[in-house]
Amino acid sequence: MTTLSQLLDQVRAAISDSEPLCIVGGNSKRHLGREPAGSPIEVADYAGVVEYEPTELVVSVRAGTTVRDLQEILAGEGQTLACDPPEFDGNATIGGSLACSQSGPSRPWYGSIRDHVLGVRLINGKGEHLRFGGQVMKNVAGYDVSRLQAGAMGTYGLLTEVTLKVLPKPDSSMTVRRRIDANEAIRAMNEISMTPTPLTGACWCDGDMYLRLSGPGTVVEAAASGLEGERLAHSAAFWTALRDQASPFFESAKDLWRFSVRSNSLHSKPQNDWLIDWGGAQRWLAGQHDGDELENISASSGGEVTRNRGGDRNAEGLPSLSGAKRALLMRMKQAFDPAGVFNPGRLYSWM
Repeated sequence: MTTLSQLLDQVRAAISDSEPLCIVGGNSKRHLGREPAGSPIEVADYAGVVEYEPTELVVSVRAGTTVRDLQEILAGEGQTLACDPPEFDGNATIGGSLACSQSGPSRPWYGSIRDHVLGVRLINGKGEHLRFGGQVMKNVAGYDVSRLQAGAMGTYGLLTEVTLKVLPKPDSSMTVRRRIDANEAIRAMNEISMTPTPLTGACWCDGDMYLRLSGPGTVVEAAASGLEGERLAHSAAFWTALRDQASPFFESAKDLWRFSVRSNSLHSKPQNDWLIDWGGAQRWLAGQHDGDELENISASSGGEVTRNRGGDRNAEGLPSLSGAKRALLMRMKQAFDPAGVFNPGRLYSWM
Protein backbone atom coordinates (compact mmCIF):
# COMPACT_ATOMS: atom_id res chain seq x y z
CA MET A 1 0.00 0.00 0.00
CA THR A 2 1.42 3.36 -1.06
CA THR A 3 1.61 5.96 1.71
CA LEU A 4 1.32 9.72 1.59
CA SER A 5 4.88 10.09 2.85
CA GLN A 6 6.15 7.95 -0.05
CA LEU A 7 4.33 10.15 -2.57
CA LEU A 8 5.68 13.30 -0.94
CA ASP A 9 9.22 11.91 -0.93
CA GLN A 10 9.02 11.02 -4.63
CA VAL A 11 7.64 14.44 -5.59
CA ARG A 12 10.24 16.31 -3.53
CA ALA A 13 13.05 14.22 -5.01
CA ALA A 14 11.76 14.95 -8.53
CA ILE A 15 11.66 18.67 -7.78
CA SER A 16 15.19 18.57 -6.41
CA ASP A 17 16.47 16.66 -9.44
CA SER A 18 14.34 18.59 -11.99
CA GLU A 19 12.88 15.27 -13.05
CA PRO A 20 9.40 15.32 -14.67
CA LEU A 21 6.77 12.95 -13.33
CA CYS A 22 4.02 11.09 -15.18
CA ILE A 23 1.06 10.50 -12.87
CA VAL A 24 -0.33 6.97 -13.21
CA GLY A 25 -3.54 5.73 -11.59
CA GLY A 26 -5.47 2.86 -13.11
CA ASN A 27 -3.94 3.68 -16.54
CA SER A 28 -7.42 3.53 -18.09
CA LYS A 29 -7.21 6.96 -19.73
CA ARG A 30 -3.69 6.90 -21.09
CA HIS A 31 -5.05 7.49 -24.60
CA LEU A 32 -6.33 10.95 -23.64
CA GLY A 33 -4.24 14.05 -24.23
CA ARG A 34 -0.72 14.08 -25.62
CA GLU A 35 1.82 11.32 -25.11
CA PRO A 36 2.70 11.07 -21.40
CA ALA A 37 6.28 11.94 -20.44
CA GLY A 38 8.38 11.58 -17.30
CA SER A 39 9.08 8.95 -14.65
CA PRO A 40 5.90 7.27 -13.38
CA ILE A 41 4.51 8.12 -9.97
CA GLU A 42 1.98 5.42 -9.07
CA VAL A 43 -1.11 6.40 -7.10
CA ALA A 44 -3.43 3.42 -7.71
CA ASP A 45 -2.46 1.89 -4.36
CA TYR A 46 -3.18 5.11 -2.50
CA ALA A 47 -6.83 4.17 -2.11
CA GLY A 48 -9.67 3.84 0.35
CA VAL A 49 -12.45 5.83 2.00
CA VAL A 50 -11.27 8.63 4.27
CA GLU A 51 -14.69 9.69 5.53
CA TYR A 52 -18.26 8.89 4.55
CA GLU A 53 -21.37 10.51 6.02
CA PRO A 54 -24.43 8.97 4.31
CA THR A 55 -26.83 11.30 6.10
CA GLU A 56 -24.84 14.30 4.83
CA LEU A 57 -24.52 12.90 1.28
CA VAL A 58 -20.75 13.46 1.33
CA VAL A 59 -17.83 11.08 0.82
CA SER A 60 -14.06 11.66 0.89
CA VAL A 61 -11.76 9.09 -0.74
CA ARG A 62 -8.10 8.78 -1.61
CA ALA A 63 -7.43 9.51 -5.27
CA GLY A 64 -6.46 5.93 -6.16
CA THR A 65 -9.86 4.56 -5.13
CA THR A 66 -11.58 3.02 -8.14
CA VAL A 67 -14.91 4.34 -9.33
CA ARG A 68 -16.31 0.81 -9.13
CA ASP A 69 -15.28 0.34 -5.50
CA LEU A 70 -16.75 3.69 -4.52
CA GLN A 71 -20.04 3.01 -6.31
CA GLU A 72 -20.32 -0.35 -4.54
CA ILE A 73 -19.78 1.30 -1.16
CA LEU A 74 -22.36 3.97 -1.92
CA ALA A 75 -24.87 1.38 -3.21
CA GLY A 76 -24.75 -0.27 0.22
CA GLU A 77 -26.33 2.91 1.58
CA GLY A 78 -28.76 3.30 -1.34
CA GLN A 79 -26.67 6.12 -2.79
CA THR A 80 -24.64 6.79 -5.92
CA LEU A 81 -22.15 9.13 -7.56
CA ALA A 82 -24.79 10.49 -9.91
CA CYS A 83 -22.45 11.82 -12.60
CA ASP A 84 -21.61 8.13 -13.13
CA PRO A 85 -18.04 8.36 -14.50
CA PRO A 86 -16.77 5.48 -16.64
CA GLU A 87 -15.38 2.47 -14.77
CA PHE A 88 -13.28 1.13 -17.68
CA ASP A 89 -13.28 -2.52 -16.55
CA GLY A 90 -12.89 -1.45 -12.93
CA ASN A 91 -9.56 0.32 -13.54
CA ALA A 92 -10.72 3.95 -13.53
CA THR A 93 -9.84 5.86 -10.36
CA ILE A 94 -11.59 8.80 -8.77
CA GLY A 95 -8.50 10.98 -9.13
CA GLY A 96 -8.13 10.13 -12.81
CA SER A 97 -11.83 10.62 -13.47
CA LEU A 98 -11.65 14.14 -12.03
CA ALA A 99 -8.33 14.95 -13.73
CA CYS A 100 -9.75 13.90 -17.12
CA SER A 101 -13.25 15.30 -16.38
CA GLN A 102 -15.08 12.04 -17.08
CA SER A 103 -18.86 11.79 -16.65
CA GLY A 104 -21.45 9.27 -17.81
CA PRO A 105 -24.72 9.42 -19.80
CA SER A 106 -26.56 11.17 -16.94
CA ARG A 107 -24.32 14.24 -17.11
CA PRO A 108 -26.86 16.70 -18.63
CA TRP A 109 -29.37 16.01 -15.86
CA TYR A 110 -27.21 15.37 -12.80
CA GLY A 111 -24.17 17.46 -13.71
CA SER A 112 -20.54 16.61 -14.46
CA ILE A 113 -17.99 15.24 -12.02
CA ARG A 114 -16.76 18.83 -11.71
CA ASP A 115 -20.18 19.82 -10.34
CA HIS A 116 -20.00 17.09 -7.68
CA VAL A 117 -16.56 17.97 -6.30
CA LEU A 118 -16.59 19.70 -2.92
CA GLY A 119 -12.88 19.64 -2.14
CA VAL A 120 -9.51 18.11 -2.94
CA ARG A 121 -6.11 17.59 -1.42
CA LEU A 122 -3.06 17.66 -3.67
CA ILE A 123 0.72 17.80 -3.66
CA ASN A 124 1.89 20.84 -5.59
CA GLY A 125 5.11 21.49 -7.46
CA LYS A 126 6.76 22.84 -4.31
CA GLY A 127 6.30 19.56 -2.47
CA GLU A 128 3.50 20.92 -0.27
CA HIS A 129 0.39 18.93 0.61
CA LEU A 130 -2.51 21.37 0.31
CA ARG A 131 -6.24 21.27 0.96
CA PHE A 132 -8.83 23.16 -1.10
CA GLY A 133 -12.59 23.37 -0.64
CA GLY A 134 -14.41 21.43 2.04
CA GLN A 135 -17.52 19.33 2.62
CA VAL A 136 -20.20 21.87 1.75
CA MET A 137 -21.11 23.51 -1.54
CA LYS A 138 -20.65 27.15 -0.41
CA ASN A 139 -17.11 27.02 0.91
CA VAL A 140 -15.12 28.88 -1.73
CA ALA A 141 -13.52 32.30 -1.88
CA GLY A 142 -11.62 33.33 -5.00
CA TYR A 143 -10.63 30.60 -7.47
CA ASP A 144 -12.40 27.28 -6.97
CA VAL A 145 -9.20 25.26 -7.10
CA SER A 146 -11.01 21.97 -6.50
CA ARG A 147 -13.02 22.30 -9.68
CA LEU A 148 -10.06 23.61 -11.67
CA GLN A 149 -8.64 20.09 -11.43
CA ALA A 150 -11.42 18.83 -13.74
CA GLY A 151 -9.81 18.33 -17.13
CA ALA A 152 -6.36 19.58 -16.03
CA MET A 153 -4.94 16.05 -16.50
CA GLY A 154 -2.75 16.36 -13.44
CA THR A 155 -0.77 19.34 -14.71
CA TYR A 156 -1.32 21.38 -11.53
CA GLY A 157 -0.32 18.73 -9.03
CA LEU A 158 -0.82 15.22 -7.73
CA LEU A 159 -4.35 14.65 -6.42
CA THR A 160 -4.32 12.66 -3.19
CA GLU A 161 -7.89 13.01 -1.92
CA VAL A 162 -11.25 13.99 -3.40
CA THR A 163 -14.45 14.95 -1.55
CA LEU A 164 -17.69 14.48 -3.49
CA LYS A 165 -21.37 14.97 -2.95
CA VAL A 166 -23.50 11.89 -3.56
CA LEU A 167 -27.22 11.39 -4.20
CA PRO A 168 -29.86 8.75 -3.43
CA LYS A 169 -29.97 5.97 -6.00
CA PRO A 170 -33.16 6.03 -8.14
CA ASP A 171 -35.76 3.44 -7.15
CA SER A 172 -36.57 2.42 -10.71
CA SER A 173 -35.22 2.72 -14.24
CA MET A 174 -36.64 2.02 -17.70
CA THR A 175 -35.40 2.50 -21.26
CA VAL A 176 -37.50 3.27 -24.32
CA ARG A 177 -36.02 2.62 -27.78
CA ARG A 178 -37.31 4.14 -31.00
CA ARG A 179 -36.17 3.78 -34.62
CA ILE A 180 -35.48 7.30 -35.88
CA ASP A 181 -32.93 9.24 -37.93
CA ALA A 182 -30.28 11.42 -36.30
CA ASN A 183 -31.78 14.88 -36.82
CA GLU A 184 -35.22 13.72 -35.72
CA ALA A 185 -33.63 12.15 -32.65
CA ILE A 186 -31.79 15.38 -31.79
CA ARG A 187 -35.05 17.31 -32.06
CA ALA A 188 -36.97 14.73 -30.00
CA MET A 189 -34.32 14.51 -27.27
CA ASN A 190 -34.24 18.28 -26.87
CA GLU A 191 -38.03 18.54 -26.76
CA ILE A 192 -38.29 15.81 -24.12
CA SER A 193 -35.49 17.40 -22.08
CA MET A 194 -37.60 20.55 -21.75
CA THR A 195 -40.47 18.65 -20.10
CA PRO A 196 -40.73 17.27 -16.52
CA THR A 197 -39.88 13.78 -17.82
CA PRO A 198 -37.44 12.02 -15.40
CA LEU A 199 -34.80 11.64 -18.11
CA THR A 200 -31.35 10.38 -17.06
CA GLY A 201 -30.02 9.27 -20.45
CA ALA A 202 -30.70 10.18 -24.08
CA CYS A 203 -28.60 8.95 -26.98
CA TRP A 204 -28.79 7.93 -30.63
CA CYS A 205 -26.73 5.21 -32.28
CA ASP A 206 -27.05 3.11 -35.42
CA GLY A 207 -30.53 4.40 -36.24
CA ASP A 208 -32.04 4.02 -32.76
CA MET A 209 -32.79 6.58 -30.07
CA TYR A 210 -32.56 5.41 -26.45
CA LEU A 211 -34.26 7.28 -23.61
CA ARG A 212 -33.59 6.26 -20.00
CA LEU A 213 -36.09 7.22 -17.30
CA SER A 214 -35.18 6.98 -13.61
CA GLY A 215 -37.00 7.72 -10.36
CA PRO A 216 -39.96 6.41 -8.35
CA GLY A 217 -41.62 3.50 -10.12
CA THR A 218 -44.97 5.22 -10.59
CA VAL A 219 -43.32 8.33 -12.04
CA VAL A 220 -41.19 6.28 -14.45
CA GLU A 221 -44.22 4.25 -15.57
CA ALA A 222 -46.30 7.37 -16.17
CA ALA A 223 -43.51 9.03 -18.16
CA ALA A 224 -42.87 5.92 -20.26
CA SER A 225 -46.54 5.68 -21.19
CA GLY A 226 -46.27 9.04 -22.94
CA LEU A 227 -43.28 8.08 -25.09
CA GLU A 228 -43.35 6.41 -28.47
CA GLY A 229 -41.17 3.32 -28.80
CA GLU A 230 -40.33 -0.11 -27.46
CA ARG A 231 -39.70 -0.64 -23.75
CA LEU A 232 -36.54 -2.59 -23.06
CA ALA A 233 -36.75 -5.05 -20.19
CA HIS A 234 -33.00 -5.35 -19.73
CA SER A 235 -31.15 -2.16 -20.63
CA ALA A 236 -28.54 -1.74 -17.87
CA ALA A 237 -25.85 -3.41 -20.01
CA PHE A 238 -26.48 -0.94 -22.84
CA TRP A 239 -25.95 2.11 -20.62
CA THR A 240 -22.92 0.53 -18.93
CA ALA A 241 -21.30 -0.12 -22.32
CA LEU A 242 -22.10 3.41 -23.44
CA ARG A 243 -20.66 4.90 -20.24
CA ASP A 244 -17.48 2.80 -20.43
CA GLN A 245 -17.04 3.31 -24.20
CA ALA A 246 -17.26 -0.44 -24.66
CA SER A 247 -20.19 -0.64 -27.09
CA PRO A 248 -19.59 -1.93 -30.66
CA PHE A 249 -19.34 1.66 -31.93
CA PHE A 250 -16.37 2.43 -29.68
CA GLU A 251 -14.70 -0.94 -29.98
CA SER A 252 -14.57 -0.71 -33.77
CA ALA A 253 -13.27 2.88 -33.87
CA LYS A 254 -9.49 3.13 -34.25
CA ASP A 255 -9.75 6.90 -34.67
CA LEU A 256 -12.27 8.74 -32.52
CA TRP A 257 -13.30 12.38 -32.22
CA ARG A 258 -15.41 13.91 -29.45
CA PHE A 259 -17.64 16.94 -30.11
CA SER A 260 -19.06 19.08 -27.32
CA VAL A 261 -21.70 21.25 -29.00
CA ARG A 262 -25.12 22.84 -28.58
CA SER A 263 -27.50 19.98 -27.96
CA ASN A 264 -29.94 21.18 -30.64
CA SER A 265 -27.39 21.84 -33.39
CA LEU A 266 -28.03 20.05 -36.69
CA HIS A 267 -26.29 16.78 -37.48
CA SER A 268 -23.26 17.22 -39.76
CA LYS A 269 -21.55 14.71 -42.09
CA PRO A 270 -24.45 12.23 -41.74
CA GLN A 271 -22.76 9.79 -44.12
CA ASN A 272 -20.16 9.02 -41.45
CA ASP A 273 -20.25 6.85 -38.33
CA TRP A 274 -21.65 8.77 -35.36
CA LEU A 275 -22.90 8.20 -31.83
CA ILE A 276 -24.87 11.05 -30.25
CA ASP A 277 -25.11 11.22 -26.44
CA TRP A 278 -26.12 13.66 -23.70
CA GLY A 279 -29.32 14.56 -25.54
CA GLY A 280 -27.26 15.87 -28.46
CA ALA A 281 -24.57 17.77 -26.55
CA GLN A 282 -21.85 15.11 -26.83
CA ARG A 283 -21.20 13.54 -30.22
CA TRP A 284 -18.66 10.92 -31.19
CA LEU A 285 -17.33 10.56 -34.74
CA ALA A 286 -15.33 7.52 -35.82
CA GLY A 287 -12.73 7.44 -38.57
CA GLN A 288 -9.94 9.55 -40.02
CA HIS A 289 -10.96 13.13 -40.79
CA ASP A 290 -9.39 16.51 -41.42
CA GLY A 291 -9.01 18.24 -38.05
CA ASP A 292 -9.47 21.75 -39.45
CA GLU A 293 -12.75 20.75 -41.11
CA LEU A 294 -14.01 19.26 -37.84
CA GLU A 295 -13.03 22.41 -35.94
CA ASN A 296 -15.11 24.48 -38.37
CA ILE A 297 -18.07 22.13 -37.91
CA SER A 298 -17.83 22.27 -34.12
CA ALA A 299 -17.48 26.05 -34.10
CA SER A 300 -20.59 26.45 -36.26
CA SER A 301 -22.42 24.24 -33.75
CA GLY A 302 -21.36 26.41 -30.81
CA GLY A 303 -18.76 24.03 -29.40
CA GLU A 304 -15.41 22.33 -29.86
CA VAL A 305 -13.88 19.06 -30.97
CA THR A 306 -11.04 17.00 -29.51
CA ARG A 307 -9.22 13.94 -30.77
CA ASN A 308 -10.04 11.17 -28.31
CA ARG A 309 -8.18 8.29 -29.89
CA GLY A 310 -5.72 7.71 -32.71
CA GLY A 311 -3.60 10.13 -34.72
CA ASP A 312 -0.29 11.72 -33.76
CA ARG A 313 -0.06 11.74 -29.95
CA ASN A 314 2.67 14.38 -30.12
CA ALA A 315 0.38 16.83 -31.93
CA GLU A 316 -2.07 19.13 -30.14
CA GLY A 317 -5.26 17.14 -29.57
CA LEU A 318 -7.24 19.77 -27.67
CA PRO A 319 -8.87 22.88 -29.15
CA SER A 320 -6.56 25.84 -29.69
CA LEU A 321 -6.82 28.62 -27.12
CA SER A 322 -6.92 32.40 -27.38
CA GLY A 323 -3.96 34.35 -26.07
CA ALA A 324 -5.81 35.31 -22.90
CA LYS A 325 -6.84 31.74 -22.09
CA ARG A 326 -3.37 30.46 -22.80
CA ALA A 327 -1.83 33.09 -20.52
CA LEU A 328 -4.28 32.17 -17.74
CA LEU A 329 -3.36 28.49 -17.94
CA MET A 330 0.33 29.36 -17.86
CA ARG A 331 -0.17 31.51 -14.75
CA MET A 332 -2.01 28.64 -13.09
CA LYS A 333 0.78 26.23 -14.02
CA GLN A 334 3.42 28.61 -12.70
CA ALA A 335 1.56 29.07 -9.41
CA PHE A 336 0.99 25.38 -8.73
CA ASP A 337 3.94 23.73 -10.50
CA PRO A 338 6.69 26.31 -11.10
CA ALA A 339 9.31 23.68 -11.96
CA GLY A 340 7.02 21.96 -14.49
CA VAL A 341 7.27 18.60 -12.75
CA PHE A 342 3.76 17.20 -13.21
CA ASN A 343 2.65 15.69 -16.54
CA PRO A 344 4.59 18.13 -18.73
CA GLY A 345 3.04 18.53 -22.17
CA ARG A 346 0.13 16.17 -21.45
CA LEU A 347 -2.51 18.88 -21.85
CA TYR A 348 -0.69 21.15 -24.34
CA SER A 349 2.87 21.02 -25.68
CA TRP A 350 3.61 24.44 -24.21
CA MET A 351 2.37 23.61 -20.71
